[in-house]
Amino acid sequence: MHLEQFNQQPVAEFLAHCVNIPRWAEALAAARPFSSKQAILAFAQQQAQTWTWQEVLNALKTHPKIGEKKAQHALTAQEKIFSEREQAAAHTDPDTLAKILAANLSYQQRFGYIFLIKAAGLSSQQILKALNTRLQHDDKTEQHIVKQQLAAIALLRLEQELHHD
Repeated sequence: MHLEQFNQQPVAEFLAHCVNIPRWAEALAAARPFSSKQAILAFAQQQAQTWTWQEVLNALKTHPKIGEKKAQHALTAQEKIFSEREQAAAHTDPDTLAKILAANLSYQQRFGYIFLIKAAGLSSQQILKALNTRLQHDDKTEQHIVKQQLAAIALLRLEQELHHD
């Protein structure tokens, strides 16, 4: 989407593909027009800092587990593209992927929600190491990290979909 389109057209669905937090999308839409892609990204980052833990939990329902193809709720075609692109490097090592899936179950039992990491550019071994490290965190620390990771994913998706004019 070009800057002019972002500033003039309905963007709720477009932003929901980045992260399923309606209040965030509404804030971005209400703040238009933006003067540049960088201005949108800066405002989006600022708004991500206001997310509540309940909003984050709801958004996690639309993310597949690392190594899995589907989320708790059905993904849109665009969300599937994002997820596959972000996890591309993690799909190269079947043995490590099996370990990741097993660790995902432990993580979900431990914390009550899926393990979330900005997987873009990470190998399956790096993801497994992060998962095992994060299993040792207390609840408050892990919630903080999950919120940061979700924001990083949302901003990456937003940046990828905003084209230069």
